[in-house]
Amino acid sequence: MTEKLTRGVHHIGLTVPDLDQARAFFCGLLGFDEVGGVPDYPSIFVSDGRILLTLWRAADPLTARAFDRRANIGLHHLSLAVADDDALQAVWEKIRAHPGVVVDAAPGPIRPGSATRHFLIFIPGGIRIEFATPFG
Repeated sequence: MTEKLTRGVHHIGLTVPDLDQARAFFCGLLGFDEVGGVPDYPSIFVSDGRILLTLWRAADPLTARAFDRRANIGLHHLSLAVADDDALQAVWEKIRAHPGVVVDAAPGPIRPGSATRHFLIFIPGGIRIEFATPFG
């Protein structure tokens, strides 16, 4: 067996149009902690204790183009794990009422016949995020 050269994800960096909106979503809604940042960049770092996200504000949010997942190379979506179906439902109830959230796919099986359930949304600012139960 070949030795793995990496050890999982260290952090994920996302460019957002508005740091306050992103902070409200990740920290206010999902309960992430703000664990740092670089005011001159500007950016904030947030974590749920397992994953670290670096949220960078676009240099000019008014002229920044939204990512088109069907036309651009890059991050298609970020998938965040939840413990089980009850946790998925609890997150769904909180998120679907949050201002600026656009639902892409309501809760359901990740594919026909799968025990894994998920839903997809666009957070305020347009980044596509999935929430999913463990593989089953």
